[in-house]
Amino acid sequence: MSSVSYHISSLLEKMTSTDKDFRFMATNDLMLELQKDSIKLDEDSERKVVTMLLKLLEDKNGEVQNLAVKCLAPLVSKVKEPQVEAMVDTLCSNMTSSKEQLRDISSMGLKAVIGELPLSSSGLPLTASVCKKITSQLIGALGKQEDVSVQLEALDILSDMLGRLSGALVSFHSSLLSCLLPQLTSSRMAVRKRSILALGHLVPCCSPALFSQLTEHLLKELGKSPPTSMTRTYIQCLATVSRQGGHRVGEHLEKLIPLVVKFTSVEDDELREYCFQAFEAFIRRCPKEMSPHVATVTQLCLKFMTFDPNYNYDDNEEEEEDSMDIEDGNDEESDDEYSDDDDMSWKVRRSAVKCLEALIATRRDLLLSFYTSICPALLARFKEREENVRADVFAAFSMLLKQTRTGSSHHSLITTRVDPASSREQEPAVALLKKQVPVIVKALHRQLKEKSVKSRQGCFSLLTELAHTVPGALEEHIPALIPGIVFSLTDKSTSSTMRIDALSFFHVLLLSHPPHAFQALMQVLLPAVLACVDDSFYKITSEALLVTQQLVRVMRPQGQNATSAGFDPKPFVKEVFSVTMKRLKATDIDQEVKERAISCMGHMVCHLGDHLGAELQGVLAIFLERLKNEITRLTAVKTITLISASPLKIDLSPILPETLSVLGSFLRKNQRALKLGTLACLTALVTHHGASIKPAALEPVLTELPPLVDETDMHVSQVSITLLTCMAKAYPSSLAKISSSVLPGVFRLIHSPLLQGGALVAILDFLQALVQSKASNLGYSQLLKSLTEPFQGSKSSADGSGLHRQSYHSVARCVAALSSASPKDTPGTVSSLIQQVKNAGSPESARVLALLCLGEVGRSGSLGGSKEVQGVILEAFSSTNEEVKTAASCALGSMAVGSLSEYLPFLLKEISAQPRRQYLLLHSLKEVISACPASSLSPHVESIWSLLFQHCECQEEGTRNLVAECLGKLTLVNPAQLLPRLKQQIKTGSPLARSTVVTAIKFTIVDHPAPIDSLLKDCIGDFLKTLQDKDINVRRVALVMFNSAAHNKPSLIRGLLGAVLPHLYKETQIRKDLIREVEMGPFKHTVDDGLDVRKAAFECMYTLLDGCLEGLDVLQFLDHVEEGLKDHYDIRMLTFLMLARLVSLCPAAVLQRLDRLIEPLKATCTTKVKAGSVKQEFEKQEELRRSAMRAVAALLAIPEVERSPSMADFANQIRSNADMASIYQSVQGGEGGGVGSTESMDFS
Repeated sequence: MSSVSYHISSLLEKMTSTDKDFRFMATNDLMLELQKDSIKLDEDSERKVVTMLLKLLEDKNGEVQNLAVKCLAPLVSKVKEPQVEAMVDTLCSNMTSSKEQLRDISSMGLKAVIGELPLSSSGLPLTASVCKKITSQLIGALGKQEDVSVQLEALDILSDMLGRLSGALVSFHSSLLSCLLPQLTSSRMAVRKRSILALGHLVPCCSPALFSQLTEHLLKELGKSPPTSMTRTYIQCLATVSRQGGHRVGEHLEKLIPLVVKFTSVEDDELREYCFQAFEAFIRRCPKEMSPHVATVTQLCLKFMTFDPNYNYDDNEEEEEDSMDIEDGNDEESDDEYSDDDDMSWKVRRSAVKCLEALIATRRDLLLSFYTSICPALLARFKEREENVRADVFAAFSMLLKQTRTGSSHHSLITTRVDPASSREQEPAVALLKKQVPVIVKALHRQLKEKSVKSRQGCFSLLTELAHTVPGALEEHIPALIPGIVFSLTDKSTSSTMRIDALSFFHVLLLSHPPHAFQALMQVLLPAVLACVDDSFYKITSEALLVTQQLVRVMRPQGQNATSAGFDPKPFVKEVFSVTMKRLKATDIDQEVKERAISCMGHMVCHLGDHLGAELQGVLAIFLERLKNEITRLTAVKTITLISASPLKIDLSPILPETLSVLGSFLRKNQRALKLGTLACLTALVTHHGASIKPAALEPVLTELPPLVDETDMHVSQVSITLLTCMAKAYPSSLAKISSSVLPGVFRLIHSPLLQGGALVAILDFLQALVQSKASNLGYSQLLKSLTEPFQGSKSSADGSGLHRQSYHSVARCVAALSSASPKDTPGTVSSLIQQVKNAGSPESARVLALLCLGEVGRSGSLGGSKEVQGVILEAFSSTNEEVKTAASCALGSMAVGSLSEYLPFLLKEISAQPRRQYLLLHSLKEVISACPASSLSPHVESIWSLLFQHCECQEEGTRNLVAECLGKLTLVNPAQLLPRLKQQIKTGSPLARSTVVTAIKFTIVDHPAPIDSLLKDCIGDFLKTLQDKDINVRRVALVMFNSAAHNKPSLIRGLLGAVLPHLYKETQIRKDLIREVEMGPFKHTVDDGLDVRKAAFECMYTLLDGCLEGLDVLQFLDHVEEGLKDHYDIRMLTFLMLARLVSLCPAAVLQRLDRLIEPLKATCTTKVKAGSVKQEFEKQEELRRSAMRAVAALLAIPEVERSPSMADFANQIRSNADMASIYQSVQGGEGGGVGSTESMDFS
């Protein structure tokens, strides 16, 4: 400690030296000392250092002064409170000094101190007291008004302080406001501007009363029609206040809008610009409150967007360029007093266009009307002469395209065959846009030849957006666009970013349009692109290689519908090859260029390999080199995969043996992408080049495969097994080696509960390939034995309980696959399975498995004597064991799928005759309806339908749900005939029947396009009327059905939201008449019968956020979320999730309601559980708090949120309370702010 003090006192001594160099060096050393975290000062040293530095601020030498100021910031956190206050006092009094230099230095010092004041709760008292000191002194300085520069500095410091620490200044807000408002009338422009800035920082955190006071003041002043310069200031202040205070302006808009509209008619360009900026702020911050005024504002924008009084746009566009030059020449001679520099009208045009852009961005619901009102006007302004304004016109139009794209359902670029059903969804806007494409291209293709870089960049970004929004729409306009692209690529004066933009647009164009559109233009295109590949700047090279790769595919397309249409690529091959080869050989270039050169050359070999002749060997050798290099190996693997699958049958034999050994070594690497790429590459090589691979060459690969077949990574396992299957087919001899090493892993996978989907299918193929290969030690019986062994445990179910239900189904499918691969063994297998089921002594797991195997074998229709099997199944139905019963019902369903005519009548007869087994038999029926193709079911539809309707009023809810699922899936077989019948049933049936029918509708809504969709869309409104049903249960299932529609096919219900939402919101309210008290012995227990309905309603609300956000009035939605935050445990959990989701979707609206939302969140986070509660109660409460904290974390992630006093207060409370802080930390760390975790919730 003493050594530090000694060192510092010696520095302080040097600071008093007469030599300025000594003073400079000592101050510099002190600054370095202070920046160390470890330094601790005693009180005496603190005082001396502060006094010394403040003295040095008045040093004669400027450099010493500057250094002394730099020392102040680190000092703040190192010294105690009195010293900080002393510093601030001196700095503030220096601010009013008569010496300008001292004032400047002190104001720098104050800003540095403000920047360092602690924000944490422990440092708040210090921050508050320092702020009070500074504020009171600055308010004094502002009042004195003798020197403008003092005022400017003071305003500047105030802005800084309000921006960073406004929470600590709450007590000063009103005095600050009263001292800032008079400054708005100052004669100096700069003072007015800085006052506006300071007010802007004050607005977000001041109380509503102060905000109203400020707005009233502005209204009153504007109402007096002040001189234009003052009006400008007030309107500017309005715009700033609205930008910063956001939604609070909403309630004053009714009075504000007419005023601002009135001022647009004043002949003053700057005032008009500010008016439009104010409109833009209103639109962005209060889109809902602006609704009544949208039409007015749009009219004004359209009017002033073309406001150019000093310039005449010639209608005859072709001559425009020549005539302009002549006019300009005349102007300058005749009209000395007016020059173009005085013309401010462009600012008005720009602000009007920006205002339109804000309108398009915030009001997606008005998209269609924008296409009739705004779109033509914007297109007409593409000829704007001022490039800044033109760039904004392009930006606004791009925004229109973006909004169209977010609504339309396909986001992919590649236009092979867009499914008509999927593009139908948001057609109107896209259709309107398609009509405009010729106009857009006509307006743009001349701009592409402009000198102005900014214009061209705007054009390219707009065209890129267009190609994304309506892929394929530019096809007939490509010849018009190409010259512009080539011009930007070849023009010597073009900047590199311009070239990159042109190339990336060209790439998008190539991806989104068919090849034949470009083939005729190859002569023009290629040289320009290849010149860019040769460019010295790596980004251009890499972008150009991507384009070249696409062009190679255009020269000779491959695929089902590819025809080269008489286009001969031969003349172009040589130059493309030489340019790409140069890049491929180079080793001293950027990694991205290396990768793209490999990929581009790979495409060249794949598409045009037969034109390369002798060069091919050299290229393949380079690929092998790149494969051995760690940096480029992944790209090389993908490229070799591509080449090996080429229809040109490229001869890879020179590099095959070495490639295989290198690829084998990659399977050991940890990098997952490399493993997957390598497996795909090996599969392609074995499939396409099997003949030229010697089995010995595959040894290194085979030894690496066993460890990859493992349940920890199902995808890698799946690809590995696919590769094994290919090998089994190509080299049966290699199988003997496989059996001992790989098969145990495969069987482990089959018995794993995680196996499903693609990996299971891959295993089935593999087993069939093994049986068909006829290898001695891998025969049918051997495999069958290994599959079923674990289920044969003798100790009944205790042993089988280690096996997961999923593994029973997997094994059953494997057994069925084996028997289909070896039909001669099937009958034997079937009879042994039947024996196993009959034998009461065999373990339960074995009987369950045998039943499932019978079902799967029967599914393929290869069961022999059916009578015996039916008997066995019926017998199993009366087993005492639930598992056996369920397995029997699955098996019966599967068999019926295999031979409908034999089993279906039997099944229907049993359902009627056996009321006790109904549930199990209905399960079998569901399996039949789900798995059979419509054509084979249609003869039986009537009999099934009538049977189901006999049971739709069953008292058991489980049975009703099953009946509903069967009805729904059956309706899909013949929707035109069956939907109207369901509709009829809604009107006539009892409450139970109605609930069954509504649930059935839920099962007709599937998440992929289906023929029933158009019929459903017409009548879903009738089914949704059950939301008003008298029976609470019917309302609940109606909500569940609505939720399913919103989740799987939002297009069905988008148009009905207006009618449905009021009923949905009504169901979210707590109803007192549904709450009853139940006496349980000495305790009274309240039961809320309305809880399930409310829960279903909130789940619907959550789902609507994903697909139908535009149809919601978010503020009204938030009212109900707010109610839910105070409801039952389950509903609170849901609303916390909704809140986090809303934060990411529409933060502005959430901020508007922030103060009302915080209270319930705070209440949840701070509740304590009663001391004597049970463990479940503690866990429940803990989970609630975590969930609430996730919502709080999401709120805190909104920028500007802590400006709200209540939120800042709550945030401090969390930081200062150890318990809450730890929950907050864990939520932050675990779920990335909590928003991510909401995505995984799925209520479908």
